[in-house]
Amino acid sequence: MTAVHVAVHLVVCSLAALLAETGEYLFSGFLFILLAVCEYLYYYRKEKKLLQLEAVFALFWTGGMGLSAMKLSKLAGDWELVTWLSFVLVYPAFILGYESTVALEIKRSAKRRYVERQEIGREQMSRRLLHCIYAVLLVSAAGFLLEAAVLKEVPLFSDKPHAYSYFHLSGVHYFTVSSIFVLPLSVLYRKVRGKLSRREWLRLGLCSLAALAVPILCVSRFQLMLAVLLSVCVAVVCWPGLRLRYVFFVLAMLVPVYVGLTIARNHDVAYLNGIFEMKNAATPIFITQPYMYVANNYDNFNCLVKELPAHTLGLRQLFPVFALTGLKFIKPELVSFPIYITKTELTTVTLIYDAYYDFGLAGVLLFGILLGAACKKADALWERGKNPVALLFYAQIAMYLVFSFFTTWFSNPTTWFWLALTEIMYLYVGWAGLPASGTFRARRSGRSGKRRSR
Repeated sequence: MTAVHVAVHLVVCSLAALLAETGEYLFSGFLFILLAVCEYLYYYRKEKKLLQLEAVFALFWTGGMGLSAMKLSKLAGDWELVTWLSFVLVYPAFILGYESTVALEIKRSAKRRYVERQEIGREQMSRRLLHCIYAVLLVSAAGFLLEAAVLKEVPLFSDKPHAYSYFHLSGVHYFTVSSIFVLPLSVLYRKVRGKLSRREWLRLGLCSLAALAVPILCVSRFQLMLAVLLSVCVAVVCWPGLRLRYVFFVLAMLVPVYVGLTIARNHDVAYLNGIFEMKNAATPIFITQPYMYVANNYDNFNCLVKELPAHTLGLRQLFPVFALTGLKFIKPELVSFPIYITKTELTTVTLIYDAYYDFGLAGVLLFGILLGAACKKADALWERGKNPVALLFYAQIAMYLVFSFFTTWFSNPTTWFWLALTEIMYLYVGWAGLPASGTFRARRSGRSGKRRSR
């Protein structure tokens, strides 16, 4: 079915591209969105998982492309042929990487010989998770307080329009933004620990509120959303029978907080409408803002295709190495490359921006294959089910795919810092896992299985 699926994907995308070339932008965008929804439903029916990674990438990457293809803003222009090829072919490349790794995993699992290792109990595992919650919260709070003391400012109480952009101490801010892990770790703790006492609920609640206070004080809407969405992802996978209305209720609670943080950033409606330049000036801001935060990133990629004079042969994607090692301060020319965008204020770009910047269309295809392989590895790590922190890897990758239209995640040093921090917690909690009769995975699957059998 994979070959048939890819063929359908290419045919529908070609038809949508032809519609766009004839000026039928709304129909073109609608066709992409319809394709994204159908691809998601195909994988959902196949795997019975709300957050199956192939499905998630299809829904948000192709769906985002559909929104952008509608060209509701004056900033949007016709896409170059290479732009179309990059947008359309990265998903089949992703599928190729994912499915090839599936076959490799099956072949390896048939030959693998397991070695007995010392196992840890559920009590010790939950205690270690609690230690991780405390440690991440303390480190994040210390980072925030240090930045506030040195910079003599807290963004929430600042009158600057972009106060958060200046609230960074090099090397320290990575620790500050790690507060996003406290809430999902608390969800994992609840799952492993089982029924909690009032004291434990109070303890987790206070830790979670303190952690969420960091992005609020930083006026970082995205970090707040990421913390909540990671937690939702963890909860959905831990409790497959979770009612979706609870998920929607949690997401709905984000809306007033998001609006409040937008106001705290000193971004009024006139300011935002002036930047977004919608063709229909009467479009409500609550539609314009999320639309442009998705759609314009694809147009920024098109600017790159049109204006890039030469490829950087890997330097853009090596930025995390230059940042985390401090080389960017010693040799700033290694990271001094212009960004090609439609408007100065709209700086977000797509997941494949730096892959094209480095190696063109070939770089985009290779990136898609490697991303698909990495996603399958994250999926396999979780499926083995011996360490609950493996779910944090899975949740992070899922969120990077959800926001594939938003930024070049894997060229961002913060992403690699978060992955390294997750690896440390994974090793600490104990990758050998629980006994076979009581593994985290087995307990979860067993309960969901009983529920289905009823």
